[in-house]
Amino acid sequence: MKVSSVIFSSVLIFCFNAKASSSSTDKELSKTAKALFGIIPAKKAAPDKISGEQIELGRKIFFDYRLSKDGSTSCVRCHQPQYYSTDRLAQSAGFNNNKGARNAQSILNLKYQEIVHWRNDRTSIEDQALRSFTTPLSFGNSSTAEALKRFELAGYLPLFKKAFPNSENPLTLENAAVALGSYQRSLTTRAPFDQFLEGDIKAISTQARKGLKEFITVGCASCHNGTAVGGRSMQKFGVYQDYWNLTKSKDPDKGRQDVSKKDEDLYVFKVPSLRNITESAPYFHDASAKDLETAIRWMGKLQLNKDLTDDQVSSIKAFLESLKGELPKNFREAPTLSSEPHAGQEVP
Repeated sequence: MKVSSVIFSSVLIFCFNAKASSSSTDKELSKTAKALFGIIPAKKAAPDKISGEQIELGRKIFFDYRLSKDGSTSCVRCHQPQYYSTDRLAQSAGFNNNKGARNAQSILNLKYQEIVHWRNDRTSIEDQALRSFTTPLSFGNSSTAEALKRFELAGYLPLFKKAFPNSENPLTLENAAVALGSYQRSLTTRAPFDQFLEGDIKAISTQARKGLKEFITVGCASCHNGTAVGGRSMQKFGVYQDYWNLTKSKDPDKGRQDVSKKDEDLYVFKVPSLRNITESAPYFHDASAKDLETAIRWMGKLQLNKDLTDDQVSSIKAFLESLKGELPKNFREAPTLSSEPHAGQEVP
């Protein structure tokens, strides 16, 4: 867990130059944070016609329960707009109400992340989407043919032809995964923090600026960095002690080791994005932290071996509140689906 020398030097400037004015210190803080994190831009380039069709196709797939075997499951079941793309459950559920091993992470701002799953067992957003169509825990379809039949029953063929006009066989699960990936990458949430990074110092509160300084200087930003404020690396959960000593978690999850079978991956998990973190309780892979203050305090002890004060916790929370952005309209509002027969039925 390293922070670049340029960040350390900037931290020294704004934290230890006693003669610097409050205004200049805040400007140095903004400059440092911009280098460490990165800005979600105010405006996005409009997609070309084909890309636009793929995004809209992905949006419909994301919200469509008819594509699951029993008509009970869709992507939005675990990634609900009212909860900022989470479901606030300790264990997210799929087909036949089967519970997963971990809680669902938000898919907002995945465009700026390099790791998809808690255990990094998916190579990309498209890989995750492709697998979901035929896994028992997700949509419940037992085969590619069964999954494709549900798309046909729900009237998707014309939409696939529009989204993939150069494909001889447009209705494939691979193309469905591409469309879902395009849609999810379009879901970004610009926040007051982005305005601060652009130089608008008053875009976030004095306490939030104080919390940002704490976030950097105590070491949080060594893992939670980049535009998504995380999502770029895998780290051991419980660097300085077994995490379950604090979290009281039962049956500790081995994390990445269950996938890689390597000793060094024991209790290693994705460093989650902290964008919109105030809206996605409970926290950690097993939802063991019920509120943000507890999560901040535990992370200080487990990852940094520091007992954060109440003032530090409050300030860091204020900074994290500045990461909440507005939901995109194409996620906030559900699409209109075709009136074709329900696809959640036995496939002939």
